[in-house]
Amino acid sequence: MITLNIAILFGMFFLNSCEKEDLSFESGDIEVEINTGEHWLHDFPLFLGLNKKNPPQFAIWVEDTSGNYISTVFATHKIATEGWQSNNGNRRKESLPHWCYQRGIVYDDGLYLPTKEQPLPDGITGATPKENKKIRIRPVNLNKPFVLKAEFNQSIDFNNYYPKDAKEGDANYSGGHHGSGQPAVVYAAVIYPETKNAILSLIGHSSPDGSDGNIYPNTQKLTTAKSIVQSIKVSIKQ
Repeated sequence: MITLNIAILFGMFFLNSCEKEDLSFESGDIEVEINTGEHWLHDFPLFLGLNKKNPPQFAIWVEDTSGNYISTVFATHKIATEGWQSNNGNRRKESLPHWCYQRGIVYDDGLYLPTKEQPLPDGITGATPKENKKIRIRPVNLNKPFVLKAEFNQSIDFNNYYPKDAKEGDANYSGGHHGSGQPAVVYAAVIYPETKNAILSLIGHSSPDGSDGNIYPNTQKLTTAKSIVQSIKVSIKQ
């Protein structure tokens, strides 16, 4: 198990970003600690029987308690910049669809994912951590309560219900041979003014094929996707 310490000081960065709204934040620093699960690293086939240990793609963001998107805290490089290797034009819309639709930004091809030409700002993007990592963003006025969300996805993480040979249009289709397999999993916690510590709970999975931004609460058909992370802890620094 790898522990990723992500210290988040929400702030001025967001006022200068391409996100839709300004943040206002008035309390102290927030630390998000991601305790990685058994399936944080996943075998991705290369060639001649060789595999590469791939970490997941994920995004962390803030919403108000009515479900309105405020701003992104962190997004991994591939999803933030269309940085997929050998994607042959496949935009991987099934990778983190709940986050993408919550942002609500439609790009030139009609999809909600950032592009190489219009990536997210460097200040909130980075390679998926394989070891301890800290992200610091300076605070400015975010009114509480608010919701902290995180979405995680492994590519080609197939199981019996989400197989690689599922056909487009089927309920269990998730992008084909180079798609997600099991859909992305979404975690959330409400942060109140009195909150000192919180744990993000699994609230469901995203659209398997990325065709909508909904959350599907039934996770019974998921297997390894539920152990990408072991826990996500939030600490408010007083």
